Amino acid sequence: MKRELTPQQLGNKLKNIRKGCGFSQEDIAKILHISRSSVVQIEKGNRQVSAIELSILSQSMSFSTDTFLSAEYESSTTLTVAEEPEIEIKTDVMRDSTPKLKRTKLETVILYITGKCGALPRMDVNLLINLLYFCDFNHYELHEEQLTGLLYTRKASGPSPENITGILKEMERDGKVQRFKSSYKGIPLIKYLPGLHANLMKLSAAEKEVIDRVLAQFSHWPANALIAYTREEMPLRATKEGEAIDYELAFYRRPPHSVRIYDEDWY
Repeated sequence: MKRELTPQQLGNKLKNIRKGCGFSQEDIAKILHISRSSVVQIEKGNRQVSAIELSILSQSMSFSTDTFLSAEYESSTTLTVAEEPEIEIKTDVMRDSTPKLKRTKLETVILYITGKCGALPRMDVNLLINLLYFCDFNHYELHEEQLTGLLYTRKASGPSPENITGILKEMERDGKVQRFKSSYKGIPLIKYLPGLHANLMKLSAAEKEVIDRVLAQFSHWPANALIAYTREEMPLRATKEGEAIDYELAFYRRPPHSVRIYDEDWY
């Protein structure tokens, strides 16, 4: 029977390979565009390494992922590297990129966005979707956790949240949003305005800051410009049409799309 490896065993394997290749934890952090504390968590087995991260590591350190994932694989250390000092870890929570819808949080974000931007002439459902996408992926890149937990699929028009039409219909039925037909420069639009005020107690200060930055940056953009900008996003570029967009791809953005300052950005 094939024996599955525990996260601790996987982390220890990666640690041995890293040391054998002469890489420091800081080197791996730069390769993966994550913090050194996240590397420590991976090596301790407290944080799951994604398939994308493992693929990047296999290329950087020249090992086969298939062989690596087998229970029989043993790595050998060929270089002697001084052990790095332990650093304080604030949390042992493993990062989880699997979308898990937070319905109350999503409705709060929708109410907040439509309350702040609903009166804008071109604020239609398509702009709302793009703003939700940037709120979700910017928050994940900055804080390594999901905001609304929406599952996005890549469509020809851009990111498409799963069941967003049904969610908006239910919110309209419950009086939480109001749906209007409008037009902008002769183009028909479907607009949403809040039917009640967003309960800001349901948003943390960090979440609200992410949303406010997204609205300040994108809410006034012309539709075509925002669509073009979104298509250049690494999460969109790395995803085939019709496939789900992996939240982990947020960590492979480059300026101007990236919202997190990585070590190499200072040089």
